[in-house]
Amino acid sequence: MTKITFMGAGSTIFARNILGDCMQKEALKDAEIALYDIDGKRLQESELLVNALNTATNDGRATIKSYCGVENRKAALQSSDFVVNAINVGGYEPATVIDFEVPKKYGLRQTIADTLGIGGIFRALRTAPIMLDFAREMEEVAPNAWFLNYTNPMAILTGAMLHGSGVKTVGLCHSVQVVAENLFSSFIKDRDERKEFCKDIRCKVAGINHMAWLLEITKNGKDLYPEVKQKVAEMMPIWRAEKDKSKKPSDMVRLEMMMKLGYYITESSEHNAEYSPYWIKHNYPELIDEYKIPLDEYISRCIRQIEEWQDQYKRLCANPNVTHTVSAEYGSNIINSIVTNNPCQIAGNVVNNGLITNLPNNAIVEVPCLVDANGVQGCYVGALPPQCAAMNMTNINTQLLTVEAILTGKKEHIYHAAMLDPHTAAELSIDDIISLCDDLIEAHGDMLPKFV
Repeated sequence: MTKITFMGAGSTIFARNILGDCMQKEALKDAEIALYDIDGKRLQESELLVNALNTATNDGRATIKSYCGVENRKAALQSSDFVVNAINVGGYEPATVIDFEVPKKYGLRQTIADTLGIGGIFRALRTAPIMLDFAREMEEVAPNAWFLNYTNPMAILTGAMLHGSGVKTVGLCHSVQVVAENLFSSFIKDRDERKEFCKDIRCKVAGINHMAWLLEITKNGKDLYPEVKQKVAEMMPIWRAEKDKSKKPSDMVRLEMMMKLGYYITESSEHNAEYSPYWIKHNYPELIDEYKIPLDEYISRCIRQIEEWQDQYKRLCANPNVTHTVSAEYGSNIINSIVTNNPCQIAGNVVNNGLITNLPNNAIVEVPCLVDANGVQGCYVGALPPQCAAMNMTNINTQLLTVEAILTGKKEHIYHAAMLDPHTAAELSIDDIISLCDDLIEAHGDMLPKFV
């Protein structure tokens, strides 16, 4: 029997997607599923939902067990074959609020703050030590398990696991799966029509998480880039001049970066607006409206998701007969392929080791991967276009230095990571960057380990 352990099972909707998908795979229907969280209330809610899924969609074949609290963590991990990670250390309050509000005192504004930037750095600093605790316990009680990491900042946390432990780890995101649909969302408004158009599209994607590049996009052998770029060139001046933001596409930053760098990026404009020094600038406040950049987006999103889950939970309690539509997440396919040796291809985050030849070997890259009974194996890509590799390096610098801070416990590397972050460095002086890091360390308190 395959054992799948879900760490951070209080992330109920995400647990539903991954575990609901697993229940649709014949080889995984009889799995033992261990749900783990430190929040007893959220864990109970997730257990109710997963049990309802098991009954309604899987004839009750899976065995569901819940484990709450650090004292029960090792029991949850015991004999696991796969460990899915979706933890959010510190939660919305206080941690996420700190990530946004303290930098604002320095005039530093953010949109998402979970992957790069000062928010991404500190999200990693408080999350990685917990994940490395998982790793130490896995090495003891589940040494052969695969660790499927879904928690952001993806590259930093996956790097901390792969460079700081012996646990077999792959980082997983869903931005590659939807990159073609996202590209055409500004031109084909109807979702069903867009899905139909994109059905036969073939893509080649590689880079780093949230900044992987759509290197090729073809349909029936035809390169779609020339037509797309011509359309964007015609529309961008009109979109930028439009005063009514509701009439602008939400993808302005990515489309502009495609025109300037030649290739479309996998993750959304609200993410990429804070991964480079060009968009959120106090000297050019007009860019915020011109490119429809949603400041504090993640704060609004968290509040909205909390309210939506409360409504969904009430409906679930009233009617436990749930249905499930298979999601685009890779998790269930990976587990199924390793268990059955029936191969699949995914986009995974792995140590580079020469897969992308003009990025550092120790960087975490997002590349095509083959999955079978041998596990997750990254595929050779070669060199990225030089401007794409250079843009990736601006993010990799901060990622590697944050991993260094995590693994060495040295405060100086926190400063180094922040000093080299593109958005932070574009807005603040060195003195202010160091002062901001110190303020964030103090505000986080016991959520961080002690750095020296």
